Amino acid sequence: MKLTKTFKSFFKSEKAGGILLLCVTILSLYLANSPIQTQYIQFWSTEVGHHSITHWINDGLMTIFFLLIGLELEREIYHGELSSIKNAALPIFGALGGMLVPAGLFLLLNFGTATQNGAGIPMATDIAFAIGILSLLGSRVPASLKIFLTALAVIDDLGAIIVIAVFYTTSISFVNLAIALGIFGLLLILNRMKIHNLIPYLISGVVMWYFMLNSGVHATITGVLLAFVIPFGDGSKKSPSYILQHFLHKPVAFIILPLFAVANTCIAIDSNWSEGLSHSNSIGILLGLVVGKPLGIFLFSFIGVSLGLCALPKDLKWTSIIGAGMLGGIGFTMSIFITLLAFKNDGEEVITYSKIAILIASFIAGTLGFLWLKFILKNPVKKTLTISE
Repeated sequence: MKLTKTFKSFFKSEKAGGILLLCVTILSLYLANSPIQTQYIQFWSTEVGHHSITHWINDGLMTIFFLLIGLELEREIYHGELSSIKNAALPIFGALGGMLVPAGLFLLLNFGTATQNGAGIPMATDIAFAIGILSLLGSRVPASLKIFLTALAVIDDLGAIIVIAVFYTTSISFVNLAIALGIFGLLLILNRMKIHNLIPYLISGVVMWYFMLNSGVHATITGVLLAFVIPFGDGSKKSPSYILQHFLHKPVAFIILPLFAVANTCIAIDSNWSEGLSHSNSIGILLGLVVGKPLGIFLFSFIGVSLGLCALPKDLKWTSIIGAGMLGGIGFTMSIFITLLAFKNDGEEVITYSKIAILIASFIAGTLGFLWLKFILKNPVKKTLTISE
């Protein structure tokens, strides 16, 4: 099994980022329920330029996160695990099951209710947390399992982006949207003209973000659009795509995602918090992430292999796919992100209960996934990997 240096770098940054996310989340929850609770929560609501600090993080900085996801996806399509139908098929089938089954379980409990809009919440996988926990198992983990989980999570995030664009766009300003798409078209022309200087792409990307923000379509979509117009070239270290992707790894893992986690987990947990877990919305999130994710990922992967549409790598067993499915139930970042969009007009209470359900479900999924894989992956994998660019 071949691992590229880019993939290894990505895996290592996500590993450390996942550990940092866990630490800052615990710190944020502690501060939000400490003697400085009021000041701490009010800080994140402080307005800067007519928007709260949290809003700037969620709609601004998270666009950079989606830009990195787009660049990673582009590299996977051209040079990575998704570069051939045969290699891409298994994580694609797994990701589809990991989105459809959790959403179905959620709708089973919430269809026709005020919270049915939250069906997208349990569809997401947090790459940083999932890889961070997988990395704790060290040399026991086969390379193909690392690649499967990473590709699955990236495809999952693409699915979440599509869900955001299609289902969580309420009203559209067609003028602003047309301007944003016009800028995207101009950048496509620059790409075709093989202009490799990053500056015009980045400046135009900021302008495109502004008009997308005011169009009604969520501004973070700009990040993905921008990723696919930045020239990939031959994918070498000198290509604009590689340069930007490499530059963004650490700021995203160690600044942007921790800021998002801190700003969105400053949850004041009252004495009646457990009552919220009895709501159909919370049960749907818990069932979707803890049960729906591993069930959907395993079931769809198994169907794909049984039909001969994809193949299970030689160094993987179905028990490993189940373990990866459990880790896929760590929704955290993307689940919270979709919660904010799904329930932005439904009051703070439903958002708070949803966040608590996400945190509990992610903790259960991560713990079960770690213990399961620790039990089945008993021996270190022999180092037979080759490294290439």
